[in-house]
Amino acid sequence: MILRGIVFLIGVLLCVILASPAFAAGAIAETVVRTAAPATGVETEVTRTALVLTLLAIVPAFIVSSTSFLRIVVVLAMVRHAFGMPQTPPNIVLTSLALFMTAFLMAPTLNQVNDQGLSPFMDGTASMEEAMDGASGPIKTFMLQHTRERDIELVYSIAKEPLPATAQEVELLKLVPAFIMNELRVAFTIGFVILLPFLLIDLVVASILLSLGMMMVPPQTISLPIKVLMFILIDGWSLVLEGLLGSFG
Repeated sequence: MILRGIVFLIGVLLCVILASPAFAAGAIAETVVRTAAPATGVETEVTRTALVLTLLAIVPAFIVSSTSFLRIVVVLAMVRHAFGMPQTPPNIVLTSLALFMTAFLMAPTLNQVNDQGLSPFMDGTASMEEAMDGASGPIKTFMLQHTRERDIELVYSIAKEPLPATAQEVELLKLVPAFIMNELRVAFTIGFVILLPFLLIDLVVASILLSLGMMMVPPQTISLPIKVLMFILIDGWSLVLEGLLGSFG
């Protein structure tokens, strides 16, 4: 569920805040006591807790490398640089927007991960291996839908291994870098289209200033308000977000 994914992200922050020496000592003592107790069921409570904490630690890397977050945040950063304002909007604003858009786009996949992997494991009806296999299936399917065969072939050629017979046989460790390369390619393609109108405005303003003999006036001083006004008039943020959502169709 999306709410559970948000809880996971909050849990990462809580783990960082609570990682004090006193808290760590108490956690270690409690873990030792629980480990000494006899195990019951398919997986013990200690094993489940350890796995959940491990997942919380790798959630940021998972979000960046295996979801739509990478493409979205790169495009939003390029929009910011197109204006010539590298600090506006702030990083926290762009990251938050990218996270919520990622949650919106990945909602069906995250629901499948929860139904096929997380929930059965937390309920004790599936082992750790079964939960990992069930959870990785929807993620793998999503990445295969947005990865070119050329990128997968490149990764396997670098690894000097033969290509698998079917797409489902592609190893996850080789699919992730291929997926990242494709996301960067698409993000830079979208960013190039976005940069062109802003570059045209800069060239026109620079030419006008040069023809008027105002060589001491920085073109950025004149072009920045014009670019911001143009972006507002065409409702630029809506167009960018709509284009990003459409690129995953």
